[in-house]
Amino acid sequence: MSSSGLQLLGFFLSLVGLSAVVAATFMVEWKQRQQGSKHHLYEGLWTRCSGNEIITCEPHDSLLDLPAEVQATRAVMLLSIFLSTVALLLSTVGMKCTRFMDGKAESKSTTAMVGGIMFMVSGLLAIAITSWYVTVIVQSFQVTHHLQSSEFGKAVFVSWAGGLLLMAGGSFLSCRRCSRSQSSSSESVSSNHLLSTTNPKSNYV
Repeated sequence: MSSSGLQLLGFFLSLVGLSAVVAATFMVEWKQRQQGSKHHLYEGLWTRCSGNEIITCEPHDSLLDLPAEVQATRAVMLLSIFLSTVALLLSTVGMKCTRFMDGKAESKSTTAMVGGIMFMVSGLLAIAITSWYVTVIVQSFQVTHHLQSSEFGKAVFVSWAGGLLLMAGGSFLSCRRCSRSQSSSSESVSSNHLLSTTNPKSNYV
């Protein structure tokens, strides 16, 4: 696969990963608990929901009243989204299929590499904070009574998937070896073409 194809694949994976991280950040099913057979309680980073057949949601009252894991997860997930957004802009400028910075191949590859590294960092942040959030929930589940404890919900898996996609896409975008090999091969072809055009002239007297 050519370097342009790898960049497009990395850009697509990173875009899907960013969408997943954004969706996970605003999902309400980070923590869930069931009371009785039908009453469900859900708690997200921004809202909490409860109900039987009809679910009603309300935002968190105060930032200071939130548990530490919710505050930290909210901050790190927003940081991951911010870094991914900046990386998306840099990758768009640095990709070979775009017309930005034409005539500056080295600068374009460097810009794409920086964008890929930022994608990898944002994905790592999302995976790390989500894993820590799950660890806190599991520890509280083991300490408290099972009827009063909470379990982690679907948003955790969406966040993990988004972080993995960001890291995979960033690794493709930050690969410069492919672009260097392609540029070196094109330079060798052009040099061979010049030699083939100049050598016949040396046979004439």
